Amino acid sequence: MTEYYPPWGFYYRVDFPFSGDANDTRFQTVSGLTVEYDTEEYKEGGENRFTHKLPVRTKYGDLSLKRGMLVGSQVISWFTDAFRDRDFRPSAVSVILMNEEGQPLRTWKVAHAVPKKWTVSDLNANENSVVVETIELTYRYFTVS
Repeated sequence: MTEYYPPWGFYYRVDFPFSGDANDTRFQTVSGLTVEYDTEEYKEGGENRFTHKLPVRTKYGDLSLKRGMLVGSQVISWFTDAFRDRDFRPSAVSVILMNEEGQPLRTWKVAHAVPKKWTVSDLNANENSVVVETIELTYRYFTVS
């Protein structure tokens, strides 16, 4: 019997359905795949030791993607269309964790993602560093398969 080893967290890709460019799937970091409940406190009469915390609604974090700046990116065109022209076109986004053979292990399907923020790292003539762009998306929910 072989023991289970957790998968590595560095072999993944991010798929945008409107982009056919393989470079648009490569990101240095992906964060924000979080989900939690908002709660509401209810105080029960006669019970002074605690308050009941009841789940109200589900709350999802913003998806943050970081990579070296890419020139000619369809994802960045999608962002600039939203910010410049106020043309917000929601999109599905898939974050796919892969095994050593490149086969999907787990897929997070993000629904109704829209651009929220685009940041380009500081340009500094005193440093020898890659220009990094960070894009943030807000979304409704995600499913895991």
